[in-house]
Amino acid sequence: MPKLFSDPEAIAEDIIRDVGTNLVVGLPLGLGKANHVVNALYARAVADRSIKLTLFSALTLEKPRPSSLLEQRFIGPVIDRLFGFYPDLTYANALHAGELPPNIQVIEFFFLAGKWLRVPYAQQHYISANYTHASSYLLTRGLNVVTQLVAKRVVDGSTRYSLSCNTDTTLDILRARREGRASFRLIGQVNSELPFMPGAGDLPADEFSAVLDSPATEFPLFAPPAEPVSDTKYAIGLHAASLVPDGGTLQIGIGQVGDALAQGLIVRHHDNAQFRAVMKQLAPDIEPAQAAPFEKGLYGVSEMLIEAFLGLIDAGILKREVDGVRLHGAFFLGPKSLYRALREMPEEQLARIQMMPVSFTNELYGDEEAKRRARVGARFVNNAMMATLMGAAVSDGLDNGQVVSGVGGQYNFVAQAFALEGARSVLTLEATRQAGRKTDSNIRWSYGHETIPRHLRDVFVTEYGVADVRGKSDAETIAAMLAITDSRFQDELARIAKDAGKLPKSFEIPRAHRENFPERIAHAVKPAREAGLLPSFPFGSDFTDVEQRLIPALQLLRDAQRTPLLLPGLLWQGMTQPPDAPARECLARLGLDQPKTFAQRGYRALVNAALARTK
Repeated sequence: MPKLFSDPEAIAEDIIRDVGTNLVVGLPLGLGKANHVVNALYARAVADRSIKLTLFSALTLEKPRPSSLLEQRFIGPVIDRLFGFYPDLTYANALHAGELPPNIQVIEFFFLAGKWLRVPYAQQHYISANYTHASSYLLTRGLNVVTQLVAKRVVDGSTRYSLSCNTDTTLDILRARREGRASFRLIGQVNSELPFMPGAGDLPADEFSAVLDSPATEFPLFAPPAEPVSDTKYAIGLHAASLVPDGGTLQIGIGQVGDALAQGLIVRHHDNAQFRAVMKQLAPDIEPAQAAPFEKGLYGVSEMLIEAFLGLIDAGILKREVDGVRLHGAFFLGPKSLYRALREMPEEQLARIQMMPVSFTNELYGDEEAKRRARVGARFVNNAMMATLMGAAVSDGLDNGQVVSGVGGQYNFVAQAFALEGARSVLTLEATRQAGRKTDSNIRWSYGHETIPRHLRDVFVTEYGVADVRGKSDAETIAAMLAITDSRFQDELARIAKDAGKLPKSFEIPRAHRENFPERIAHAVKPAREAGLLPSFPFGSDFTDVEQRLIPALQLLRDAQRTPLLLPGLLWQGMTQPPDAPARECLARLGLDQPKTFAQRGYRALVNAALARTK
């Protein structure tokens, strides 16, 4: 049985006494970090420089840090409400401050998107790795401790612990330990908010060397609130929803596009006429590849279990079972409602959701024939930042070497799409992005960094449509990518391709694809928006009703900063038009109902005008 502790410092002392002063510690990706144990080990290494501490991890979660006055007033109370008692990871604070002691190393293979840009230490110690390779890199570096947040349950007088949110790499390295390929101490920290997930991650107590279990070390799970789904993201999600066959298999990546895709599938299933109508608006001359409701249903196999999957289960779409399971996942992270739903789900239903090692979800190796039989009609849907005209994808880094996030499982799913009969890799991206006051195309001629090379090009989706480029020539690929490019950039990109000899000089972009402008997308989705079929928060929100009204207004103000000529008009409108009752509620939420300074009066006017324009 494991040693039980109530004091983090005591468990850290026990680990050092047991393992020694050269600690190579594996921390699960994202939610599953045992923060108190990690912080106690870090504190010991700071105090005693003879201790060499290496922390190997991914997706270090940090509370948001608002900057502007409006951000502070809006998000500050949300942070207090959702993250108020979440214990910061001390090593992350030290990294930001540039104060990491020389006897401590922090190595990550996946970053919280954009969080570690221009932080030299983090960038220099990043390991570029497929998710499925991370466990082998841990073992190569001499892993001797794994710390993990766990759920606890007593069954017939015996204590059991669930790996819950992070079976991903932990189950793989536990297998290596059973096979004699690794020797490490598994350390648990109990958290009562974690759902106890059945299946492979339900472990007997004797798998653990020590467990921290005390009310004093309980903390609220990190729960990032769902973000509102924009018109652009809904257009992308709807196009992707038209690619998913009934009876197929679904994987969804992180972000708003996943929510948009799932809601698109729900509209397709329950309001089929409306789905076909909005698709007709989005792509008037193209018949959707898949538009029928779901009779057989879908089976889910995804490294990340997101709340949208539960929405698909509730909608009767995710219902195709493989050995009694509707959804296999490897880790989860989401809003509080996701954790609550899993905690409160009846055992019979929860048994149909199984958490597995990442080697199961992301690869075909191991029981390959069974996986092939299960993963029919697979659609692997993941996000990219940029794409090139010849079909390469840029998803994790910049051309100067700076890492934005990480490869994660993207390559794994692209590889599966080519290995499985009838499967497709769908990479989604917005057609444009804002760079300060400038709008740039996310579809480029070329880029100095690639995540997925062009010889693995398959399907790309932007708000303007679908480019199926698998098995296509370079010229065919360029033409297809131009068709889903924002029309403000089509001519210049076509010219570059022609000058490079990759596109015939006589080529012209078809008239049907010459109206790729944001205004057309907003017009196309407006009827479905107004009918309530495409809500901003399709699976609920941790934001209050007042905060939900504020979000589009604050987004408008942020966009207006890129177009300074809009600000005087907003300021005048806000000063001359009295706020209505809902606006007064919003202004009070920001503490601007009774402004005391000239700056506060200006902010009040801007917010008032933005609220009026985003009703």
